Amino acid sequence: MKKFMTAVTAVSLSAMMLAGCGKTDVQETTVQESATAETEAATETESETKVYPDEAYLDGINLGDFVELGDYKGVDVTVTRAEVTDEMVDQYIQSVLDSNKNKEEVDRAVKDGDVVDIKYVGKKDGVEFDNGSSDSYELTIGSNTFIDGFEDGVIGMKKDETKDLNLTFPEDYNNTDLAGADVVFTVTVNHVYEETDAVLDDAFVAARNIDGVSTVEEYRQYVYDNLMSSAKSQQETELERNVLEAVTANATFKETPEEMVSRYYDRLVKNLTTTASMYGIDLETFMAYSYGLAADEYEDELQKSAQSAAEQILVMQAIAEKEGLTLTDEELQADLESSASEYGYDSVDAYQEAVGDLRGYKEYLMSEKVTKYLVENANVTETEASTEETTEETTEAETETTTETATEAE
Repeated sequence: MKKFMTAVTAVSLSAMMLAGCGKTDVQETTVQESATAETEAATETESETKVYPDEAYLDGINLGDFVELGDYKGVDVTVTRAEVTDEMVDQYIQSVLDSNKNKEEVDRAVKDGDVVDIKYVGKKDGVEFDNGSSDSYELTIGSNTFIDGFEDGVIGMKKDETKDLNLTFPEDYNNTDLAGADVVFTVTVNHVYEETDAVLDDAFVAARNIDGVSTVEEYRQYVYDNLMSSAKSQQETELERNVLEAVTANATFKETPEEMVSRYYDRLVKNLTTTASMYGIDLETFMAYSYGLAADEYEDELQKSAQSAAEQILVMQAIAEKEGLTLTDEELQADLESSASEYGYDSVDAYQEAVGDLRGYKEYLMSEKVTKYLVENANVTETEASTEETTEETTEAETETTTETATEAE
């Protein structure tokens, strides 16, 4: 639950840029170039089928009807110190070594721990079942990737040998058509590989193909720099979140526009659904696997997050008006021109068309100005990270970081 609440709070912090067809949509479309047409089509469909009332945006709201500011300048907040230890560097490097073990083809029978390339065909009652066949699948024996008995059945086989494995799917298997069913897998071994641990030396580092990094010493510094960059980014996000939460807590709310909350909720659901689809699963499955939450539980948390986002944007707009931080037409135009160039659009008009309704976009740009102002004027105290937090941050850094991550994936 803590993991989900942290993630959902971060989303609610930036929910103003998810409103309408905001800047995040354009960034995601640009990064995922292969999905550009699909994303834009979905955006157009949404704008055609769902039009929010004017009061759902700040330019149609009388702030005095909704919020009264409390203290917002000089609020006291704590933030976790950005830190990278030798142990964290070692853990990251070890994970890279574990992911790049040496693999050599051998001419012998398969044994536990080997990697085998296999062809298999699964049949139930003599008929092939969906997703039960492959011409080439690389399997580590002992990984328990397949149902009980499959990997044990491959042990002892040799290259080009074919064998029928009579197996039974578990009673609680997620595919009800196969749950408890007796099946036959016809398996052919294409290749047998033996793995040995990779060794951190200059040759291993050179094989990573990282610009300017060719020695172990340079590689350790490279890993440190990237982990520190990730730690600072996380610290910045934490600081912004904590400042906004403190300022919002000091404000008094008379009510919150329901249409605005609904707009943020819909956008959060849409973005999480998009993320789930990247893994080939639906939103309910994604939330269950990632956060251990059932549909009613995560819907409740997303509703709270949308409420929090609406309250924060109202507070920030009120501060913007009081401190003269409102967005000017010149600033809006400058950002549109800069972003159009950065994201590779042919013209500002083309970029603006992709963005869609500028009201949500303007909310995001205003929130950037106000957040920066609040952070600059906050009283910030750094605290040491707990062991649990350090481990989580290291893991996140390993999955989020670097050019190397992309290189390893390739």
